[in-house]
Amino acid sequence: MQQEIASAEKIQTFTNNKMGIMEKLEILSCAAKYDVACTSSGVDRKGNGKDMGGCLAAGICHSFSSDGRCISLLKILMSNECIFDCKYCINRRSNDLPRATFTPDEICELTMNFYRRNYIEGLFLSSGIVNNPSYTMELIYETLYKLRTVYRFRGYVHVKGIPGADARLIQQTGYFADRMSVNLELPTAEGLHRLAPNKHRKNILTPMRQIQNGITQGKQELALYRNAPSFVPAGQSTQMIIGATPESDYQIMAVAQGLYDNFNLKRVFYSAYVGINEDKELPAVGQAAPLLREHRLYQADWLMRYYHFRIEELLNEKRPNFNVLLDPKCDWALQHLDQFPVEINKADYHTLLRVPGIGVKSAKRICNARRSGILHFEDLKKLGVVLKRALYFITCSGKMMYKTKLEEDYITRNLLSMHEKLPFDRDGMTYRQLTLFDDNQNNAELLFGTDNSNQ
Repeated sequence: MQQEIASAEKIQTFTNNKMGIMEKLEILSCAAKYDVACTSSGVDRKGNGKDMGGCLAAGICHSFSSDGRCISLLKILMSNECIFDCKYCINRRSNDLPRATFTPDEICELTMNFYRRNYIEGLFLSSGIVNNPSYTMELIYETLYKLRTVYRFRGYVHVKGIPGADARLIQQTGYFADRMSVNLELPTAEGLHRLAPNKHRKNILTPMRQIQNGITQGKQELALYRNAPSFVPAGQSTQMIIGATPESDYQIMAVAQGLYDNFNLKRVFYSAYVGINEDKELPAVGQAAPLLREHRLYQADWLMRYYHFRIEELLNEKRPNFNVLLDPKCDWALQHLDQFPVEINKADYHTLLRVPGIGVKSAKRICNARRSGILHFEDLKKLGVVLKRALYFITCSGKMMYKTKLEEDYITRNLLSMHEKLPFDRDGMTYRQLTLFDDNQNNAELLFGTDNSNQ
């Protein structure tokens, strides 16, 4: 009986929505731009010659807008209707804006049409909360079920798990998705209570734990049975809004470190808050988004995931925020000059990773190359070392590249003179998601060949 009622409600929702598919697409692609999730697929699945699409672990074939933003996924909302009134959200209940809801078949048709024209390699699907969390999760599940079994799409699919939804629906959805994410929304429970009183930290962590357990169980089943269905093979991620609440960088990264340690997340995304709603609890509308801060958090996140740093090494309660002038690795090195210079021909791999200008690949190359002989500075450049950063922190056969001082002020001045390349221009212009309507040629005729307003 409950299923019949839910189906009746679903039909009524879609029947009342008289918009054409392209009108919905314009609204719901724009509404999705605050979700950060453009990431490599992390999963191997080649085409089988019968179904549409494939997915390789090296990453989906990304496209980029002129301002550098990844646009390879069809990134849309199922609906921008929402029963919640989160103060930071553009789609909150109290905002007066055009509302739309896709049907599962409409999303499937859009995905297939964009894929056939090589505009995208996959789908990222999120949603506002329509009616209730379980109802919304059921719509997402139905979409993925049809996309995989009816439309035979094998490309990359990333969907949001809806906190508070029936655990059975999240589990079923996980067998059709490559990656799932549950948004943490804000770094701390206090911030969440302040800006999103309808949401609770426990409700967010519960599906996150369920997905983690499902991934572990799925790997165990695959090890025993080759044909066992895979569950979220590309892992799960989450997103935090940065700058809407007053947490320090130390608090934010401590939360991220806890998520990596306890939930085995693949990625934590940091989204600089963009002032879109007037509210006394929020930064003023028009105030510049903290893009440089977001950039430093991503750099620190990279150090934690690939360079074996712990947040306690980078920040502490007495020094709770990152240096805006220097990247976290250089800043750490300057605070620990007693550990330098490092001898290239003797230091172990983990020590090399701590040197500014030496990355994961170049550290491995150094370890391999020095088996054949002694390395010199001219060799390091060929191995990918950024010598203009590293020269202050390394020696080759006991000698530094130039006569230099191992002093914090001296090295800082020289590093700052290099003018670090940042992911936005010097005027502070923010990047934005390229919408599907930026190019006038991207219209309904290109997608469907005809006027599709009645489809």
